This record gives sequence, C-alpha cells and structure tokens, in this order.
Amino acid sequence: MIQTKKDLIDYLSRDMSFYYCQSRKERFVYRITHDPIFYIAKYIRLLRIEEYYFNVKKGKVGTFFYLWSFRRKNNIGNKLGIKIPKNTFGPGLTIYHHGEIIVNEKAQIGADAKLHGGNCIGNNGKNDEAPQIGDGLDLGIGAKIIGDVSLGNNICVGANAVVTKSFSGDNLTLIGIPARKR
Repeated sequence: MIQTKKDLIDYLSRDMSFYYCQSRKERFVYRITHDPIFYIAKYIRLLRIEEYYFNVKKGKVGTFFYLWSFRRKNNIGNKLGIKIPKNTFGPGLTIYHHGEIIVNEKAQIGADAKLHGGNCIGNNGKNDEAPQIGDGLDLGIGAKIIGDVSLGNNICVGANAVVTKSFSGDNLTLIGIPARKR
C-alpha cells in the first residue's frame, strides 16, 4: 500500500518498467496514434496517484487531487474496459491488453501481477469474500478468479481458466474449468 511519496515513486517505477522499455520515438508514436498501450500506462499511473492521495489525505489539496485522479482514471478505464479499485494490487502491475478487466475492491493481489485481458477477480455473489493472491500472478486471457480463494506466489492461470477454490503452494499452473493443477 502506498503510504509515502517514496512508495509512490517506487510503485510507479516498477509499474512503468514494461511500458517505458520502448524508445522515446515509439512512445511518441503510441501517443499520437492513440495506441491502447499508452492509455493503459496512463490508467495505471492515475491509479497509483489516486492511491497515494487517498491514503495520505493532505487536506483540501489532497482531496482535490484524489478526486481529480479518481475521475481521470475512471474516464480512461471506461474507454478501455478496465475497473481496478484502489489499494488492490502491489507494485509491478502489468496489463498487456485492454478490454474487460474487473477487480473486486476487497481483493488483494501481491506484487508483479500480469493481466492479459478479459479477466475478472471477484466475489461469487453468495458472500463478500474476494480472492487473496500472492506475488507473481500471471492471469491468462479470459481467466477468472472467483470467490473466497487463496493462492500462493508465482501462480500462472491459463487462458479461459476459472479458479473457484484455493490452491496451497507456490509456483503452480492452473488450467481448466474449474481450474486444476497442471
């Protein structure tokens, strides 16, 4: 969770390492051609700024910047089909593709998560419990994690898999509907 300006800088540098590995010329082309990758990076940057001002709350100015970043993030998210609440992901969040990424506000995901698009991390509709996931999640395209699920570190969820139960242990690959260890 971002608590200081140093935390914000650390989170942003880890988040943006994927998006800024291209040259300045490539980033300029992404910007002027309205490439989704430019807007995904902007969405993540605004998410981190929103988290910083929400957690720190520096009076009226802090509240203003919190609301400003929250609104801008939501505007971009609505265009991209992404909804990620504040304080759900650790540093190093990477989103490869835009389109239908929904995360429950009670979910907790560790550092270095990778989302490939068409993902849902949410509750099962029966209760308010949401997934608790360790570091190094790699969620394939169309994959879902639903319900009161606990997953360890370095979990890879295959394309279109649906995880509905907890798996103990680290370094697992989960595939199928419902998901099982590979």
